[in-house]
Amino acid sequence: MSATSLLIEMEQEFVSTKNLLGILPEDRLHYKPHEKAMPLGQLAFHVATIPGRNLRFALDGQVETEVIVKHPTPVSKAEILIAFEESMNSVRALLKEEDTSWLKNDWKLLKSQNPIAEMPTYTFIRTFVLNHWYHHRGELTTYLRILNKKLPSIYGPTADVNPFA
Repeated sequence: MSATSLLIEMEQEFVSTKNLLGILPEDRLHYKPHEKAMPLGQLAFHVATIPGRNLRFALDGQVETEVIVKHPTPVSKAEILIAFEESMNSVRALLKEEDTSWLKNDWKLLKSQNPIAEMPTYTFIRTFVLNHWYHHRGELTTYLRILNKKLPSIYGPTADVNPFA
């Protein structure tokens, strides 16, 4: 995986994510579809920050378990949108740097500074940046559908929007 090909993929996903975050109902950020679920605002903030935050973990080559599982709860939709802009800018800066040799390194998940998982950085990016992001974005669409929001196109038509019409 090259930094350029990764950035191209992420730029396409930024558009879909921005459209989805744009329809968040400000007055429902505390909504939870189930007692075990994250509140809407916390999930949306997580979706907004996964790309930049987790790509930074890839650059660092490691992260502690207690850091990777922290999910802040925002106080407003504006905070979520600002965090998303910062996340996009971070991704763009990291992937446009001249030295992206870190993409060829290994990555470690640590617990109390002891490795509990290790994988190539590419695998970490595919799993814990991209797939993780898409998974939670899918959860977000479910929350928004329950709240009767019209869902934007992500990979094609939705019941509400047909980008090919």
